Amino acid sequence: MKRAAKLSSRYGVITIAFVSALIFTSAPARGAAWNGIEPLKSRRDEVIKILGAPVGESLEGVMRFNVMGGSVQISFVNDKFVNAKKLRTELAGTVLEIVLQHEHSSDTPETLKLLNNHAFTRDQSKSTTIFRNMKEGLIYTFVEGILRTTRYTFADDQLAKARR
Repeated sequence: MKRAAKLSSRYGVITIAFVSALIFTSAPARGAAWNGIEPLKSRRDEVIKILGAPVGESLEGVMRFNVMGGSVQISFVNDKFVNAKKLRTELAGTVLEIVLQHEHSSDTPETLKLLNNHAFTRDQSKSTTIFRNMKEGLIYTFVEGILRTTRYTFADDQLAKARR
């Protein structure tokens, strides 16, 4: 009886592990989201609903908003991008990239624990350091060691799944 209970318990653990692995590996690819806005998913009306009216908009449709700590620019997928990347046409009009400009940040690569994070690649020039994690669609730019820009974009595999 005890042996049957042990076997049942062991198979239960294996089943839970298998189901968990299935859930995590079949989860849809997602880019880095910010404030509820997600690349290749959120649309212009959703962005305005979340952030309010933009303080400016370029001829290309890039919207700019003032937010706590700086500003944010949000660009959208256009037909040219859809054709160049051979994406499904319904992705036109979704968010392409979110660029958060930090005006008074004190964050550094150390405070964000990026120096030993192997998920990020590091590019460095004289005064600028860029940490990229394209699996998640996240890019940090530091100028003279201080965070100046955070970019939220699509993940590499998300773009591959968005193709026709």
